[in-house]
Amino acid sequence: MKIPPRGFTRFAARLDPALRAALLYGPDGGLVRERAMTLVRAVVADAKDPFRSAELGMAAVADSPGRLAEEAAAIAFTGGRRVVRVLGASDRLSEPLAALLDDFPGDTLLVLEAAELGPRSSLRRLCEEAGNAAAIACYADDAGSLELLIETVLHDAKLQIEPDALDYLKTNLGGDRGVSRQELDKLVTYAGTGKRSITLADAAACIGDSSALSLDDVADAAAGGQLLALDRAIGRSLLAGEAPVALIRAAQRHLQRLHLVAGLRDAGQPLEAALGRLRPPLHFSRKDSFRGQLGRWPVARLAQALDLLTEAEIECKSTGAADEVLARAALTRIAAAARSGRG
Repeated sequence: MKIPPRGFTRFAARLDPALRAALLYGPDGGLVRERAMTLVRAVVADAKDPFRSAELGMAAVADSPGRLAEEAAAIAFTGGRRVVRVLGASDRLSEPLAALLDDFPGDTLLVLEAAELGPRSSLRRLCEEAGNAAAIACYADDAGSLELLIETVLHDAKLQIEPDALDYLKTNLGGDRGVSRQELDKLVTYAGTGKRSITLADAAACIGDSSALSLDDVADAAAGGQLLALDRAIGRSLLAGEAPVALIRAAQRHLQRLHLVAGLRDAGQPLEAALGRLRPPLHFSRKDSFRGQLGRWPVARLAQALDLLTEAEIECKSTGAADEVLARAALTRIAAAARSGRG
């Protein structure tokens, strides 16, 4: 069965006892691991219990085809259902898993953690189509899910957050759920627990934008028509572990900010006043480049560029094509449009 990403919380809270395998896959490795552990803990209170929890690497399964079946059939000495995590799952797992799902020897839950799998992946198709298996895609947080994560973590720490600080976190947290959680935990430690409100100064002082720096470079180079700088920035971002779709979203956020300021400017508002409307505020080091980009982008062309990026994001998620190729192509088109739009 195919579980929509937004349906995961309900799925995990009401885990079907007949479920035998759950595949978690996607470019956000932190979210894959987080959701995998949620499923493990839905079955085993102590994920480190050696009698009820086991962990296998894909290499171990590939080298010993019967290993997966042995683990699935094993019975916990202390009683209770077992969980087996398979790390780095790939299509090589499809054949042994299909045989197991047809005649499963026990009630063990197999939790399979994989990287991005396209629609043609045999493992993904198997788990989507089997009645006793599930497939859950794990993509980088969008604005809505990231905001929910921020509010959940701060609520648990009895902390509130001011709107400017929330905007700052949504802009500067990375595309990996694990990294985002680490940064938010650091903010909670910095602020301390209690009924106080996180300010923009708190967020800026605590949450370094190291994950966002390379993404800012991508967005600036694309909007500024700097093709060579764009190529380097994309390479650095991918090397740092950013998902290609995160590059697209960074460019979207940047163009949305340009669109806001350009619209206010065209409506007669002084440029400095329009820049002051940005939340979070534009960092002083980027103001000159931002003003220069405004000269390249009329409001109508910004709207067209945003449509292009939206289409590219959808293609990354739905076509199965190489998302890095799609992201590079879309961002290069934005840079080319910026170059042609000057003057």
